[in-house]
Amino acid sequence: MAKLLEGRTAVVTGGGKGIGAGISKALAAEGANVLFNYNSNPDMAERTAADIREAGGTAFTMYVDVAYRDQVDAMIAKTFELYGGIDILVNNAAWQPNMDIDEYTEEDYDKIMDINLGGYFRCMQAALPYLKNSQCPRIINISSVHGIRPGDFDVCYSMTKGGIKMLTREAALEFAQYGITVNEILPGGTKIEFKSGQTHPFKRKRIDRPRKYNLSFIKPGMPEDVANIVIFLASEKSHHISGASIIVDGGAILL
Repeated sequence: MAKLLEGRTAVVTGGGKGIGAGISKALAAEGANVLFNYNSNPDMAERTAADIREAGGTAFTMYVDVAYRDQVDAMIAKTFELYGGIDILVNNAAWQPNMDIDEYTEEDYDKIMDINLGGYFRCMQAALPYLKNSQCPRIINISSVHGIRPGDFDVCYSMTKGGIKMLTREAALEFAQYGITVNEILPGGTKIEFKSGQTHPFKRKRIDRPRKYNLSFIKPGMPEDVANIVIFLASEKSHHISGASIIVDGGAILL
């Protein structure tokens, strides 16, 4: 059976661990050349790349801090150097310190905005000239259900995820002229190794109340659950979908 993404090239930010690693592996398994960056976990990134190669896929990883334009440009240039083009951009890299409003410093605020929202913007700008030349160009932004529902554990994290929604929708309109689709995925609770940059534990303050419905069906997701949607959105099968927000949370947001 032919692979859905055979011969195409994908860039995945934060693709070395957690949801990003699941996405990188799934893209490679469907035939894509994958380049992904890491920031603070080189060993995990190298392990992910090794897993992809051992499974017969193609992967390259490099240190990149998406808060810096020159490093983003270097990542995109390296992808072109290795593979001759870019067809898929998956923005995933994020920082989540889990701090309350009064705990954030000016430096913390600037950092989370520069990574979680600015990083997506920079990568889209840098990849755009290459995506214009693709026969099936795709941008997929990994957001969070906390972009549409308060998380009550990190206000600035939720703010950045809310911003990704409008970045996605505006880009979908602007890039339609080039045939580029732009969509976002909103994962709920997902089992991963650990959150990048987490300095405080989750401090959930939502008051429990009697529920009409049994909550036992809601279980944490796995990186593969998000990756499956990425594969669909990256493929030709999704050509009629752009500006969409797809929730992947097992139905938790319903309650």
